[in-house]
Amino acid sequence: MAFETAVVTGASRGFGRAIAAALVAGGVRVVGIARGEADLLAVREELGELFTPLAADATDGKLAEAVLHEHRPGLLVLNAGATPHMAPVQDQTWETFSRNWHVDTRHVFAWTRAALREPLAPGSVVVSLSSGAALAGSPLSGGYASAKAAIRYLRGYAAGEAERAGLGLRFLTLLPQLTPATGLGSAGVAGYAAREGVDPDEFVRDRQPVLTPEQVAKAVTDLAADPDAAPEHVVGGAGVRPLP
Repeated sequence: MAFETAVVTGASRGFGRAIAAALVAGGVRVVGIARGEADLLAVREELGELFTPLAADATDGKLAEAVLHEHRPGLLVLNAGATPHMAPVQDQTWETFSRNWHVDTRHVFAWTRAALREPLAPGSVVVSLSSGAALAGSPLSGGYASAKAAIRYLRGYAAGEAERAGLGLRFLTLLPQLTPATGLGSAGVAGYAAREGVDPDEFVRDRQPVLTPEQVAKAVTDLAADPDAAPEHVVGGAGVRPLP
């Protein structure tokens, strides 16, 4: 793989853990960031010395600046996010409704800003994880869909600024579909299954094939390595498709 060093946020579980594992398998040194130190140390135990755990809050803009300045990654994968509060809008509070704005969107903003201001070296790639909910909506998860839609806009804004300044950076966004294979996804599946009056297994059976974290990891590594890749892709169990 062309990248020597990568930074992955939300690296302790789910998509982030699978992405870190795929990068390490390709010989990339990975700095993995998450809040839970014990989970990160478990990833380090599994992946070995190429994985450097950093227990920290990924929404911290100063952290983003410091990590990019110290490690100079060729690949930055912005995957961290909060599990949304699953309830219809009338049963949300503003605090629960806006949760993903304060974590998912804020952390992508902080690291995107830092990548442009440092700036990262020409040829570096920033991959942000949005969601299929940004296209279809998600009426049981508060502001989750709109927070993920904002991540798409941030990618476009950043790509435009990088081009205008001649930085030679690429910004990509992946939109994974709902899957029970992660903690966040399983909460979503449970919520929508209950809304439809079916059990989660039945809900999932009607939506095969199921997206796996390994498929998301492969999409990240393949698209980051392809200089001609479209800037946005939907990732599902049936494959990866670019958005027009």
